[in-house]
Amino acid sequence: MRKEAKVTLIGAAVVAVAAGAGFTAYALTGGGSESGGAQGGDRTAAGEPKKELGPPSAAEVKSTTAKFLTAWSKGDVAAAAAQTDDAAAARTALTSYREDAHLTKVELTPGTASGRKVPFSVSAVASYEATSKPFTYDSELTVVRDEKTDKPVVHWQPSVVHPELREGDVLRADESGKPPIKAVDRDGAELSAEKYPSLGTVLDSLREKYGDKAGGEPAVELRIVRGESTQKPGKSEGAEESDESDESGKSDDKALSDKTLLTLSKGTPGTVETTISAKAQANAEAEVAKRQDASVVLLKPSTGEVLAVANSNTSGLNIALQGSLAPGSTFKIVSASMLLEKGLAGIDKPHPCPKYETYGGWRFQNVEKFEIKNGTFRSSFAASCNTAFISQAKKLKDDDLTQQAQEVFGLGKGNWTSGVSTFDGRVPVQSDAQMAASLIGQGGVRMNPLNVASFIATAKTGTFRQPYLVSPEVDGRTLATAPRKLKPSAQAQLKELLTYTATSGSAAAAMSGLGPDIGGKTGSAEVMGQKKPNGWFTAWRGDLAAAAVMLEGGRGGSSSGPLVAAVLKGGA
Repeated sequence: MRKEAKVTLIGAAVVAVAAGAGFTAYALTGGGSESGGAQGGDRTAAGEPKKELGPPSAAEVKSTTAKFLTAWSKGDVAAAAAQTDDAAAARTALTSYREDAHLTKVELTPGTASGRKVPFSVSAVASYEATSKPFTYDSELTVVRDEKTDKPVVHWQPSVVHPELREGDVLRADESGKPPIKAVDRDGAELSAEKYPSLGTVLDSLREKYGDKAGGEPAVELRIVRGESTQKPGKSEGAEESDESDESGKSDDKALSDKTLLTLSKGTPGTVETTISAKAQANAEAEVAKRQDASVVLLKPSTGEVLAVANSNTSGLNIALQGSLAPGSTFKIVSASMLLEKGLAGIDKPHPCPKYETYGGWRFQNVEKFEIKNGTFRSSFAASCNTAFISQAKKLKDDDLTQQAQEVFGLGKGNWTSGVSTFDGRVPVQSDAQMAASLIGQGGVRMNPLNVASFIATAKTGTFRQPYLVSPEVDGRTLATAPRKLKPSAQAQLKELLTYTATSGSAAAAMSGLGPDIGGKTGSAEVMGQKKPNGWFTAWRGDLAAAAVMLEGGRGGSSSGPLVAAVLKGGA
């Protein structure tokens, strides 16, 4: 019984290979040249083939690095920019470094090169009006050969100036427009990034949203001011969605809050009350620290209050709240609710679970090609049978799943107001094979642990309650709602399915000993280019619900399952 599903997209794979082969053949034949020889930019003015000089030598790397760093440290922006492959962008950034960040007395010390990459340390003084402080950090540059001149140059990118700068960001030292905040948990205990590393980006987001409302006075700081980003459907409170081609969720093309790098003079913080439980947060932090690429969220199904948010990787994107990942079989919770409401499944009615099921030109299979003969929907759901869901695709309209996700589970409408930046899921209208794949949490479906914890909470209670980290009473905002509740008969069956899965199905091993009021679902999401799938797990225990993902963790029951169980067991 305790099996987990895997999807094989055979039709798509054949198309991808064929397309790839065509491109490779085109490239190898010289882009369609009849003669097959060098042409255009591959010849000199005299018609002789242009000599390929290859990558910069060690001596060229050392010399170019020295010229660039020396000019930068002297404040000779034009000379430093001339040593790069994008002089205009480099000139703008280095001018801003001096005029906006007010960084002077810059000393740059190169480290030992590794091929074309050269690490270097930065020592400078940040000043604003009469206040100044030393500022030190490490960065890195890469020396390349300029395509037009063949000269060795520094490959320009914003991270040369500071490793956390992205395109459109700037360093700025001034009196911050957002006063500092003191975030406290539900019992008044202070929450800091030093004590709870996973809350670093959360605290940044809280300051950005509530800094000028909490009664504090601004500080003088050197900070990264993020470039503007475009809001898209399915996001809320400033969270960006990852590129659809990056199913791993590890894309860094995300909207992040401004980040303070150095405080020159402290302001007066205002207090912001959160729903976080310091006890639960500490437990979640300890559990993700034992694992690689793990993210988890704990919340209360009865209210939607978020009690803990933790990521083993605490820099960059907060995957627990802002990730955009295929949720795999955990999403069968939403799909099952739809089948139950439409009468396309009944908990103990016969339901097919063959080895294979074809729809829209794709052939889907179960992990290890298992099948359940003469099974019921209960047995198929508990074993996480893919084909049990794919077999129903022909009876559905293209927008049925999208409507179910939005109208019952509150997902994918871009209207969550959690108090911090979050991504509230994506369930696009799709057709043919992609629609079928969406039924098992693949296709275009994208979620994060916050979303998955929310929809198992809705399954338990029958009512969507938007997750939040700051009470709406703090600022009078309105929480998102769903147009309708899950039909009572379907909700009762869904809850029983999840309890059965947690006691006798694929989630039972992880949930052992946590009963009696429990329910759970495993999930594995295949991602192109990864050797192992992302491992998902979601469960409730009493009035606590949690969800976790481990990137490339493999089977969800054995990877994320113990993490969710430990967080639930730790309580709030």
